[in-house]
Amino acid sequence: MALIKEVRGFAPEIGEDCFLAENATIVGDVKMGEGCSIWFNAVLRGDVNSIRIGNHVNVQDGAVLHTLYQKSTIEIGNYVSVGHNVTIHGAAIKDYALIGMGATVLDHAVIGEGAIVAANALILSNTIVEPFTLWAGVPAKFVKKIEPQQSKEMNERIAHNYEMYASWYK
Repeated sequence: MALIKEVRGFAPEIGEDCFLAENATIVGDVKMGEGCSIWFNAVLRGDVNSIRIGNHVNVQDGAVLHTLYQKSTIEIGNYVSVGHNVTIHGAAIKDYALIGMGATVLDHAVIGEGAIVAANALILSNTIVEPFTLWAGVPAKFVKKIEPQQSKEMNERIAHNYEMYASWYK
């Protein structure tokens, strides 16, 4: 069973039909919607500020979500995929976005709807990633626009695949 821990009077709130891997850690002021999956060794640390996760979000193996004390929060929309070993620190991720493996998204950055952050990219603090764009590199830069329908289909397929994978463990 996942480690779910109350801290400073805040207890995580987990939506219906969520999969939490046995060694996932969910601490403090974390609220997630329904149909989410939190994978092996993922850490959602809402000890210093809030983490809000929408519906049908997958946070893959080894990802770390954290914030700055009284300065930043995490807000993740619906049908978002957070890849393996991603770090999100106090950022906003809009619906249908994809954060590639090993990427880092820093405080007060905003990842627009349907945007893709490439594997190992570094999104610096306060960066605004426009909807339906691809960003890559260290630090990350705009690469190209993505057709909204293409982005939605790909990102929705990945999110649905993770719901299927989670069903294998229930």
